[in-house]
Amino acid sequence: MNVSTASRPSTLRALFVSSRPISWVNTAYPFGAAYLLGSGVGVEGGGGFSLVAFLVGVVYFLVPYNLAMYGINDVFDYESDLRNPRKGGVEGALLDKSVHRTTLWAVVVTNVPFLVALVVLGAVSGNGPWSWLVLAISVFAVIAYSAPGLRFKEKPFLDSLTSSTHFVSPAIYGLALAGPHWTGELVAVCIAFFLWGVASHAFGAVQDVLADRAGGIGSVATVIGARATVRLAFVAYLVAGVALLFSAFPGPIAAIVVIPYALNVLPWWNITDQGAEAANAGWKRFLWINYLAGFIVTMALIAYAFTH
Repeated sequence: MNVSTASRPSTLRALFVSSRPISWVNTAYPFGAAYLLGSGVGVEGGGGFSLVAFLVGVVYFLVPYNLAMYGINDVFDYESDLRNPRKGGVEGALLDKSVHRTTLWAVVVTNVPFLVALVVLGAVSGNGPWSWLVLAISVFAVIAYSAPGLRFKEKPFLDSLTSSTHFVSPAIYGLALAGPHWTGELVAVCIAFFLWGVASHAFGAVQDVLADRAGGIGSVATVIGARATVRLAFVAYLVAGVALLFSAFPGPIAAIVVIPYALNVLPWWNITDQGAEAANAGWKRFLWINYLAGFIVTMALIAYAFTH
């Protein structure tokens, strides 16, 4: 009894850290905002707002989804994480082997009930098939990124595409669940968000070029090099901003959010593979820029709500 009681806090803390609390909002916010707009609050053709669907979706994409995404990664990346000096803090947990099995069970226990509820809510909303498909793609991307036998994170270029799916799919799921009319302007927003995700993952891979190569792990950065990857990220951010200019208001206003991201990677324009670890400073800033971007987008959405 004493051993169990003593170990519980440390296990819960490990699960908490593994879920990356600093990044919870990065998946919950896109779902919540997209569902609100798509349900008729801001986009014509929505199937009507459901408070239950909104709350269940936000809570799921806030914690269980992130525990699955990062927990599975921490379990199956354990050996390589041991050699990565970044691991062990906000940039990635270093899970002791003793909690690996518990982590995977926690992922199942926390995710399955929410997924069942979301499937039911999709059926109730009348948008079941499309919402189920997007939710399935979202969950598959989370598993495929790190799970043995798939390991999309080790497949150059597919790694960035899959990582972007992790953050964009909650938003697309929110839209699919709400069922708005899809327009070219709405598609432009989704494309911009996806390009943002690709750029962000690619830049994040730069700092790990040497560690990944030493561990035999492939990534977009290990294939084309740190310098080319930084430039790819910079261009992708700018193209994302251009795509937003073709969206409906407040999309063009939100286009300014790509500026701090692009400026953040610019100092490493000529970075070398040997000095790639220095890009970690930019990655740490990126984590906080997300909050600035979220604030700007929120203000734009509020302005939109007051004008419609």
